[in-house]
Amino acid sequence: MKCSRLLLAPAALAIGVLVLGGSLSAQQPPGPQASPPPAVVPPPATPRPASGERVTLPAGTKVAVVLENGISTRGAKPGDSVYLQTSFPVTQDNRIIIPVGSYIRGAILEAKRPGRVKGRGEMRIRLDTLIFPNGYTVNLNAEPTSGGDTGGKEKVDREGKIEGGSNKGGDVATVAKTTAAGASIGAIAGRSVKGAGIGGGIGAVAGLAAVLFTRGPELELPRGTSLDIVLERAVSLDADKIQFNSLGQMSPMPAPAPTRP
Repeated sequence: MKCSRLLLAPAALAIGVLVLGGSLSAQQPPGPQASPPPAVVPPPATPRPASGERVTLPAGTKVAVVLENGISTRGAKPGDSVYLQTSFPVTQDNRIIIPVGSYIRGAILEAKRPGRVKGRGEMRIRLDTLIFPNGYTVNLNAEPTSGGDTGGKEKVDREGKIEGGSNKGGDVATVAKTTAAGASIGAIAGRSVKGAGIGGGIGAVAGLAAVLFTRGPELELPRGTSLDIVLERAVSLDADKIQFNSLGQMSPMPAPAPTRP
């Protein structure tokens, strides 16, 4: 009897170890315990359906712009690029259509330096591309309606040609100065009214020659010059690409230097 008890004890111990090991294995999940849980991938965002709305800016719409690159009849030639930036928002139906800081690109069609007799510089510009701050780009047909704020008395005709100021006052002053100087020299040399008359005539001829051989003032529009442009034809815009509540922001730019007389 004692012998049978001795034989049953190791068997019971072995069974207890097997049962305990099985319960521990059931409590521990397989694999390493430090692995992170799988990442949750959100479903793709559903794009907003296009409305298909079109916004039309009619012909005659005026846009305030600022010149990004200075231009002058001194070196301008047809084909040169012109870059501008809108300085005031264009609105329609209480919505902002063209925000501040939009870019307008164009080119010089013709540039004429002032002559020695007809002393006015002339320039014609065509503006053909509008670029919104978000990159939306459209074609347009626009031209300037004002010649700038440089103090040079620039004028713009109905066809968008910009004309520089003349130098008639300066020409008259040149002739008057040389006439007076010649009269003074003649009076001193001849000590008579006749001498003064001869000297004055010589001075007048010299002044007229100076006017004929000197060009008039160049037409110069420096960087930062404010202009108004007008749309020559209606522009149709995709409403889904316009941020109607964005006022926009203009890049800082130096004020234009006054035109030299």
